Amino acid sequence: MRISEHWLREWVAVPEATSELAERLTMAGLEVDAVETAAPAFSDVVVGEITECEQHPDAERLRVCQVNDGTDEPKTVVCGAPNAVAGLKAPFARVGARLPEGMKIKAAKLRGIKSFGMLCAARELGLSEESAGLMALPADAPVGADLRDWLDLDDPVIEVELTPNRSDCLSMAGVAREVGVLTRNPVDVPAIEGVPATTEAALEVTLESPADCPRYCGRVVHGVDTQAPTPTWLAERLRRAGIRPLGIVVDITNYLMLELGQPMHAFDLATLVGGIRVRQARPGERLELLNGDTVSLGADTLVISDDQKPVALAGVMGGEATAVSDGTNDIFLEAAFFAPAAIAGRAREYGLHTDSSHRFERGVDPERCREAMERATALLLAHAGGEPGPVTEAVVAVHLPQERRVTVRPTRVNALLGTAIDEEAMRETLTRLGMVPEEKGEHWEIVAPSWRFDIAREVDLIEEIARIHGYDRLPSRRTALPASIPPESESRVTLARIRSLLVDRGYQEAITYSFVSEGLQSALDPEHTPLALANPLSSDMGVMRSSLWPGLIGAVIHNQNRQMARVRLFEAGLRFRGTLEDLEQTPVVAGVVTGPAHVQHWADASRPVDFFDIKGDVEALVALAAPEQRCHFRPESHPALHPGQAARVYLDDRPIGWVGALHPQQARDLDLDKGVYLFELEQSAFQDRSLPAFQPISRYPAIRRDLAVVVAESVTAESVRECISKAAGETLQSLQLFDVYRGKGVQEGCKSLAMGLIVQDYSRTLTDEEVDRIQQDVIRALGESLGAELRE
Repeated sequence: MRISEHWLREWVAVPEATSELAERLTMAGLEVDAVETAAPAFSDVVVGEITECEQHPDAERLRVCQVNDGTDEPKTVVCGAPNAVAGLKAPFARVGARLPEGMKIKAAKLRGIKSFGMLCAARELGLSEESAGLMALPADAPVGADLRDWLDLDDPVIEVELTPNRSDCLSMAGVAREVGVLTRNPVDVPAIEGVPATTEAALEVTLESPADCPRYCGRVVHGVDTQAPTPTWLAERLRRAGIRPLGIVVDITNYLMLELGQPMHAFDLATLVGGIRVRQARPGERLELLNGDTVSLGADTLVISDDQKPVALAGVMGGEATAVSDGTNDIFLEAAFFAPAAIAGRAREYGLHTDSSHRFERGVDPERCREAMERATALLLAHAGGEPGPVTEAVVAVHLPQERRVTVRPTRVNALLGTAIDEEAMRETLTRLGMVPEEKGEHWEIVAPSWRFDIAREVDLIEEIARIHGYDRLPSRRTALPASIPPESESRVTLARIRSLLVDRGYQEAITYSFVSEGLQSALDPEHTPLALANPLSSDMGVMRSSLWPGLIGAVIHNQNRQMARVRLFEAGLRFRGTLEDLEQTPVVAGVVTGPAHVQHWADASRPVDFFDIKGDVEALVALAAPEQRCHFRPESHPALHPGQAARVYLDDRPIGWVGALHPQQARDLDLDKGVYLFELEQSAFQDRSLPAFQPISRYPAIRRDLAVVVAESVTAESVRECISKAAGETLQSLQLFDVYRGKGVQEGCKSLAMGLIVQDYSRTLTDEEVDRIQQDVIRALGESLGAELRE
């Protein structure tokens, strides 16, 4: 939601500093993403008027214009815009002006004629992404006036990221209500009066699916001038909200959506046959939409139709055949309440997402249809004329959202939040939010307002009081509520400990969606069919994740696109496998690393992270739950991992996860840098750790013997370690691989592994003969089991 601060000030007094307003909104749960002015920086651009316009003698597409810029002498300007005509008012950049791209306007000679300044299109001023000619200004625009001042282009525009439960703030009325509560200022709601009918014209409205559409208002307006210009103030408010002006009728319906939060639509009355029916689509029905697409309608799709055909996707988009055009004289306005469940997912089903569907999916105030209709009619008559008929309203009250009464205990508020908020302050907060408390002994009872679909329980009201009080003002101490601490098993490694270890090793925690792209999910985990969502949030969130890797890979892509070369992320969460009836939800912890192994330092040569770095992180994790001897890495293949750099992680003989490098083909397909490494472990591995037990330190000396053995390339160091551990017995206290060698002296296809064996007894000093015997047993076992030979 993009909010014009100057428009907001017409509703409610706001803090003088925009930064303070943004901070208050964010602390109240309406997160501010960005603040920018209504137009990028430019200077010395004024309202100009073309007084004369002639064809350039040497260029077919150029015109020579005389421009009045409010000074004594007209300026000669060579212009190539197709709409440059005498009498047109347009932005004029004088010589010396600076445009948004940094270009400075200079006098120039074009095909032999000197040009003093530049007539501007909206795109050249950063006011539009596209433009076919000069930006036409209204006839009453004051010639010579500074364009920034006249259009109020220094107006701060605040972009707010709303959570799905706050659909009430998808309008200026909703945001103003919030600001009024936060600043304790009254909200000046524009007076909306009924527009009397001047004709009897009306269409009959029939609700064939009242559960999906329990309220529908319609109105016929005859004699509308659909070619009337949209007022500058209205067009600018639309533009600052991110909506392109399209014509007076459509602009007014869009304006009401922004002002009151009520989406509306206008039909060309001449194209409608009979009355209006709100019903489910019938088999075989098709509809050409306003965007030019023709869709085959599903049986579960709610449509608006006349007596013969569907004319709109309810709550999503109108049809092309009934759209208002320049030749339209009579229109039919609609304002309706559609149940969120009936609209949710329908736009995405047809590859659409509109401002209207965005609001209806989250919930629109069911009591505002008639009010929006009257407001739209008044604006339409004021700027495009017409004769309105009576408002036709069809309503099935039993299917409208029912009144919700919720109780809250003031004492519970402070006990839960750990605050000492005065009861009168709580009462004022709830009252300003439209929830007037009624005392019922020790608790209050409120009626949830029609525009708040998210108020259903006491905790919802406590949250309202907390966010208006200010999340930043809540104490960090524990609450006074009595709490019982459940017994914690010593054999369980807590998730907090796992997180702490990964953070200590340089990782940062990520929290990604459980919904991921089906394509990315299939690429990284093709062995499991993901559970598809019936109503996905978007096309790239269509399935439930069967691994945490898609979300983490998406985070790496996001960071690398912003020139972050070194990324180390982990996430703890659920993966989902199986069908809906037999869904397996497994807690796992996963990680991804890429880029340099260490932060750049003058005393250390930089190197890229490799397989053994992430393997070390996994070993440190598993060591929380089990001694080193119980964890094993076995080379196995995984479709998402590099064939030569992938291992399955085992705890004893139970597989608990994977570690390895992202497959090179996957990296190329995702346009990722080389060297992306992943791991994923089941959290169940940390549920039954070996409890630490006291063991005295041996008073007898330890003896080290080094062995260098030559083995085939296919023999892993892990298998050599296992063989040595079994052969050496209990006296082996430590085993370290300290060298791997290939080259001169070692035949091709083999490698030399050098290991240090530390042996020690707890009851006596080992003799050289005993150590020699252990060494010989180890050499014999290596030879028999792995074909190993001592390196000469």
